Amino acid sequence: MTKEEALKRKGGDDDDDEGIISLDSSFFVDRSYELTEFTFGSNSLQLLCLRSASTDYDLTGQLVWPGAVLMNNYLSNHAEILSGRSVIELGSGIGITGILCSRFCKEVVLTDHNDEVLEIIRKNIELEASKRNQNLPGLTAEKLEWGNQEHIQQILQTRHSGFDILSFQQSSVPHLFDTVQQLLQIKGKGCKFILAYVSRAKTMDTMVVNEAIQHGMRISEVEGTRTTVSGLEGVIFEVALKS
Repeated sequence: MTKEEALKRKGGDDDDDEGIISLDSSFFVDRSYELTEFTFGSNSLQLLCLRSASTDYDLTGQLVWPGAVLMNNYLSNHAEILSGRSVIELGSGIGITGILCSRFCKEVVLTDHNDEVLEIIRKNIELEASKRNQNLPGLTAEKLEWGNQEHIQQILQTRHSGFDILSFQQSSVPHLFDTVQQLLQIKGKGCKFILAYVSRAKTMDTMVVNEAIQHGMRISEVEGTRTTVSGLEGVIFEVALKS
């Protein structure tokens, strides 16, 4: 049963409210998470996640997507770019990339716009802390809806110097680049955006490049990163403000 079907009127005419079924959004939330092990290079992560999407509710962040696999394989082979850096991840899902980054970075902020997804991120942060047998004050989760000025300012309140690296692992949209532009401008040339892009449509391929250019950025493919992930073509881009 879809969300729309569950919320529709089940009986009576238009003037009769007795046939209305009222459900809050938690009805559509699937919390049947499984503890799953992921390996990227020499790094092993144990995280809670869903194995497949089981609802039509906006909780795609409960899954591990091909873009995250692409990003983590890249970062595990180039951990030197993370050493001593501060990172913010845009759309963290279950936190698989941000938690990997935390093993090399001084600070990682994982973000998502959905409260249910933030809940599983925080559980996975606790699992990572338990595995490493230490508190991880530099690894946190924050709410961030792309383009939301209030959310961005709240994150920057205690991080006035901004971030060294922004990361993201899925297809891009204009609101994402709005957010990226604002965060890049805090540090200027000292910050770059790493995008693990998995192609699902040619129109989206063009949009990614065009959005970067329209937002005053240069976008370049990282040599040697083009590969196939789950039957889809993926590539790593580096994005920065134009000189």
